[in-house]
This record gives sequence, structure tokens and C-alpha cells, in this order.
Amino acid sequence: MKNKNMTTYTVKIDEKSNLLVLNEKNETVSALDILKACEPRRVFAFDGVMGAGKTTFIKKLCEEMDTMDVVNSPTFAIVNVYDVEQPYKGEVYHFDCYRLKDIREAMDFGAEEYLYSGNYCFIEWPEKIEALLPEDTVWVKIVPQENGDRKLIVAL
Repeated sequence: MKNKNMTTYTVKIDEKSNLLVLNEKNETVSALDILKACEPRRVFAFDGVMGAGKTTFIKKLCEEMDTMDVVNSPTFAIVNVYDVEQPYKGEVYHFDCYRLKDIREAMDFGAEEYLYSGNYCFIEWPEKIEALLPEDTVWVKIVPQENGDRKLIVAL
């Protein structure tokens, strides 16, 4: 994370298996609040080890954006498209770049068209396509904690 402006959040799972997002003051916020704090940026690079919760958090974001689509990891498709209602009507692009062999593969499927479309893009394993990412990409590092919580470090 080369960016300088960082905010930290904690993600907990409650007794009903819901994700709770807490800000630095330990107040509950919505996942959408994180997107709003990053406006006008639309490209989010999710960095974390396997099992850190990247897909789970992206699912939470899409649910709060009122998608009716099933949100899951696009491991084999590379990119999933979800129709959303909020914060605007449109599409969200969910990338999973884990299986890409090189950046050429991303260029071959038109990654740049998605990334520069003006729609939200949520990218897992972004280091595989880092050279293609817009300069104003938001980096979200997800770090598992010993107690099962996740720390989100959002860098602008």
C-alpha cells in the first residue's frame, strides 16, 4: 500500500453470522460508508491472504448496494457482473485474478474496459494486474486477527 491516507476498520461476525463493520471509534458503520468515504473512486483492490475474507466482504458490499444477483467468487470466470441499485443504478464488476498467468490474459479479456468504465470494480488478487489499475485505485488490505475478526486497512 503506497498510498498515504489510511483508515482502519474492524469486521466482526455477530451471533447471526452477519458482518459488522466498526470504524476507528468502534462505531458500527455500513460497508457502503467505506465506499462513500472513498468517492469518487470506483476501483477497489482487495489484498489479503487466501481465506482472509475478500469475497465475503465484497459480498457484503454488493448486498448493501441492493443487488439481487448471487455474489460469489469469480475464480473460474475471472469477472462476475452484478446489477446494483445503490449508490446508483448500474453494474459492479467483481474480479478474481488468482488464476491469471500474466497481465496479457487480463488484457485479452478486456480488463481495462471494466476498470475504466466508471462502474465499481472490486478486485481480488490485484497484484496480478497492478500495472493496469487506475492511479486512484483504493487499496483494501484485509488482515485476519487471532480472535477471528478482520482488520481492514483502506488506503487512498
